[in-house]
Amino acid sequence: MSFVFSKRLRIAFAPPQYLALPFSGIDLSTSGVKAVRLTEGVQGLTLASCTEILLPTGAFVSGEIVDRATVANTLIAAARATGISATNIMLPESKAYLFETSVPDVGRAGWRTAIEQRLDELIPLPPAETSFDIVEVGRGEHDDKLVAGIGFARRIVDDTLSVFDQANISVRAIEGETFAMARALLPKGDTSTALIIDVGKTTTKMTIVVGRIPRFATTISIGGHALTLAVQKYFGVTDAEARVVKAERGIVPAPGNEEYLASMLSTVSAIRDEISRRLDYWQEKETLKGVHEKVSHAILAGGNASIRGFPEYLEGALRIPVTTGDVFTNFASRDAWIPQLDYTESLAYATAIGLALRDHHA
Repeated sequence: MSFVFSKRLRIAFAPPQYLALPFSGIDLSTSGVKAVRLTEGVQGLTLASCTEILLPTGAFVSGEIVDRATVANTLIAAARATGISATNIMLPESKAYLFETSVPDVGRAGWRTAIEQRLDELIPLPPAETSFDIVEVGRGEHDDKLVAGIGFARRIVDDTLSVFDQANISVRAIEGETFAMARALLPKGDTSTALIIDVGKTTTKMTIVVGRIPRFATTISIGGHALTLAVQKYFGVTDAEARVVKAERGIVPAPGNEEYLASMLSTVSAIRDEISRRLDYWQEKETLKGVHEKVSHAILAGGNASIRGFPEYLEGALRIPVTTGDVFTNFASRDAWIPQLDYTESLAYATAIGLALRDHHA
């Protein structure tokens, strides 16, 4: 199976154009399936339809499809709900290997050959079992080409494609999760060096992007559900009640709130410390090489990004501006349309929306 990347660093499995419904994306993750379909009018892009269907625990674990029938049926339901017959899909960050290296200035085919000869130095997988591609990102120290690359185990690629085949959904392109999210949260043409923090249910993913191309990514094994559990333990309430309390109170200091806040901060501080440690590495070591700029700002996304007080809490530790993202940054002006998703809900759709934007931004 051939692999063709565009300048936005995607793995493309492209059927004929007439089979592909443009501007659609499906995000398959541990928590479930999120699907979006966009439409473009005179005013610009708008959200035509979207849905989220949860998966039972154990159906999709750590980027691996465990219960194939359940995953396929969930994909079918999501595609029907949104009117999607062909789509762009993603592979999770936990299964991706980002790398950066210099190659001789001999053209793209020569770059690939040079990397294939030392692929085992860049990706901890057997070369024969690895799919990868690259994009130029600048000049190296000796006036050669600096490229960023991404690799996946072929097994993961094939397994993901096969479950979409089983669901009778045509796959237009596959790309890494982090590339899609950057495309959704940063304006087209943005050249800044930014930190994207995706606070999910069970993990927190952080990605440093330069010009919307990921250059560093890692996953922290603590997510928003740990905060929900902290609320449950403190108040003795159900999971649903705890999520409401978490959303209303957040981590904002208030009179009589001290014990609750302490219980929350014991978890939030662990997330903060892990992000801070990884960011410090980039800010203090990587930038000394003169190849990278320091991170100038951070953007929060994901289903738990809207916790009250979270941006301010992180900003104090990271020493850079921290804002909650807008997944509709590249859409038509809000004067022309009103999203059907409320702001908090929309943050969980960053990856799916970024996938749908791939065709628009290619």
